[in-house]
Amino acid sequence: MSEVDDLRRAIESISPVDEREASSIIATLDRLTWSDDLFAEDVNAHHVTASGFVLSSRGVILHRHRRLGIWVQPGGHVDAGEFPAGAAMRECTEETGLAVHHPDPVELFHVDVHPGPRGHTHYDLRYVLLAPPVDPVPPPEESPEVYWFTFEEAVQRCEPSLVAAIEKLARAAPRFNVRE
Repeated sequence: MSEVDDLRRAIESISPVDEREASSIIATLDRLTWSDDLFAEDVNAHHVTASGFVLSSRGVILHRHRRLGIWVQPGGHVDAGEFPAGAAMRECTEETGLAVHHPDPVELFHVDVHPGPRGHTHYDLRYVLLAPPVDPVPPPEESPEVYWFTFEEAVQRCEPSLVAAIEKLARAAPRFNVRE
C-alpha cells in the first residue's frame, strides 16, 4: 500500500459533520486521483494542505491568520518530501511555538476544500494534535495572536466554516484524554 492509499482510506473513514465536509471529502478523494504532485503549490493551483486542531486541557488553539485576519487552526503547505500528518505537526509547531504530537493512532479528523491565495484551491487535511497546556510562544515571523480557547469560546471566535468541526471536536475531546 502507498501513502496515498493510506490517505485515501483515512479520508474515506471520516463521518462528515455537514454538507460542506461531505463535498470536501468527495473533491479531495478526486484530487488524489490526479497524476501531478498533490502538494506542490507551484505545480498546480489545486493542492493538498495540512492543519491541526491542537488540544490540551486548556481547550483548542486558534490563531488569527496574518493575511486573512480570521481565526483558524494553525496549518499550511506540505513541503517537498513531507506527508500531510507530518506537515500538520510541523506547521502547528512553527505557528504556535508548542511541542505538539499526534495521538496514537494518528487521526485525520476533518477535511475542507476552500479558496487559497492567488486563485489556488486548498484541499485541507485537518488532524488532531496534542500539546502541553502552556502558553503559545509564536516566533516573530508568525501571527502573534495565538491563544487557547474553550470549545465554546472557539465556536464564537472562529471562522464560521469551522463551527461544525469545532463542535465535533468538543464532543470527541474526551477520546483524546483532553478535558477542559
